[in-house]
Amino acid sequence: MAQTSTSTVSTEWNQRSTTVKGPIQPIQKPYVFVGLLGIIALFTATVIVADWVQGILFLIGLALGMALLYARFGFTSAFRRLVSVGNVQGLQAHMLMLAAATTLFAIIFATGFSFTGTEPTGFVSPVGISVLVGAFMFGIGMQLGSGCASGTLYSVGGGSSSMVLTLLFFIIGSVAGAYHLAFWQGTPQMEPFSLAESTGFGFFGGWAIQMALFAAIYFGTVLFARWKNPPMMKPLTTTSGFKKILRGSWPLFSAAIVLALLNALVLAIRGTPWGITSAFALWGGKFLNFIGVDVASWDYFTGENAAALTDSVLLDTTSVLNFGIILGAFVSAALQGTFNPKRVKPGVAGASIIGGLLMGYGARLAYGCNIGAYFGGIASFSLHGWVWAVMAILGTGLALFIRPLFGLTNPTPKDSVC
Repeated sequence: MAQTSTSTVSTEWNQRSTTVKGPIQPIQKPYVFVGLLGIIALFTATVIVADWVQGILFLIGLALGMALLYARFGFTSAFRRLVSVGNVQGLQAHMLMLAAATTLFAIIFATGFSFTGTEPTGFVSPVGISVLVGAFMFGIGMQLGSGCASGTLYSVGGGSSSMVLTLLFFIIGSVAGAYHLAFWQGTPQMEPFSLAESTGFGFFGGWAIQMALFAAIYFGTVLFARWKNPPMMKPLTTTSGFKKILRGSWPLFSAAIVLALLNALVLAIRGTPWGITSAFALWGGKFLNFIGVDVASWDYFTGENAAALTDSVLLDTTSVLNFGIILGAFVSAALQGTFNPKRVKPGVAGASIIGGLLMGYGARLAYGCNIGAYFGGIASFSLHGWVWAVMAILGTGLALFIRPLFGLTNPTPKDSVC
């Protein structure tokens, strides 16, 4: 991507611009050592406070963080490249990931398979005003914050200073969304709709419907790319042999399969798909509860969420997965030699704050983020996952006009796409 006086490419990890093709950087051994100590300590604490199952989920989180960072697997950047210049490589990787996850989820749901005896249930949520508004807000927010929910976590672990701000205000926005959730759930919405169960086709029928949709979208992108002839993505630093796994960079399509497998593993262990943002609302709620705010009276923190306010955060499966993602990305960046926090420019800071707030608030309204609603929702055959994707892409389109106000650059047809 062409450099300008206001370019912020170095802060946008999800644009795959951190490690373009070139020599491998030296391993940052002190960071690796600190990261491994942190992993051992947190894994031990998790097993002691919770159990071995929770410890395994933490290890899965580590693997998720590694896959996300090594491939710079983006949802934000994929939508931005698609809308701005017509590059479809990221969206094609999404289709492969969703197809693999849908296949695995269908098998798990149809057979009731579980490693722990917990009945597997998907993320199937209503479609209504809250989802339309929330997903649209999230689409704007992730382009201003330069990362989605998963992108925020692995970018924080990977050393992006601006994403620390995004994460902080992501949490604040999530708490605000939790506070207002009762109002939004009172707006018009339809009952949860599953392409497998609500249609009567069953999981095999639902699988066939979604495979057809994924194939149509994928081959549609192929035709679109031939017509549009968009710039291609920059290659990442690579190496050969065994070093490629821990020192080089992973192809998007390889990471897509790994993410699908790990999401299915989460489903088979804890009984629900991978999610991220419910933990943000919990972290913020715990803080407010600690300083004396009566969050226990909020509708969001009643029922099954009530105990989480007073329980150890290590008992929350989503929190443990999130901790694993951050640490996994941190160690991976250190092994690549790319952990290099930098000073945050005022414009980027402002965009990170607003983006984080919009994503946090929007995720609560939309029953999830790019992981819980888009990835987990579609893989669970939920109509709301497809609606989320459309609204987030529409939000991305609007955000492209807002980003330059903060000094953020958009891809152009003349640039190689980061």
